[in-house]
Amino acid sequence: MFDLAELYQQLILDHNRSPRNRRRPEHPQRCAEGYNPLCGDRVTVYLSVGDDRITDVAFEGSGCAISTAAASLMTEAVKGKTVQEAKALFKRFQSMVTSGGPAMGEPGDRSLGKLDAFAGVRHFPARVKCATLAWHTLNAAIDDKTNLVTTE
Repeated sequence: MFDLAELYQQLILDHNRSPRNRRRPEHPQRCAEGYNPLCGDRVTVYLSVGDDRITDVAFEGSGCAISTAAASLMTEAVKGKTVQEAKALFKRFQSMVTSGGPAMGEPGDRSLGKLDAFAGVRHFPARVKCATLAWHTLNAAIDDKTNLVTTE
């Protein structure tokens, strides 16, 4: 059984303390806002796409350590990927944090690189929404949807 200390691994704590790509770009092509009413996490994801490839991605917002770290690591993971690659990565991440997913193991499995740090989240169902909020919001930005994204 996992304990909460295992959930907050060093990588997650680092990305919470020093989030990467936390900024408002000057001229994003798309943006979407997300909200987790369960714990109050809020995130805005900014996106620029060129030739079907994510050329820039950033976020702003406030939330718990899991939410902030997930947004930070997500931006690093999808920048430079095609839109389809980013959507596929979201599905794999979602599968990992909800059910372990096919071939998704504990941290260190390396199936999703640094994102594997969130594998233990599935043992804490209330934290799954924190970990996936930025990803759902990214999906909305990719699809150019303007409705508020919620985890409910």
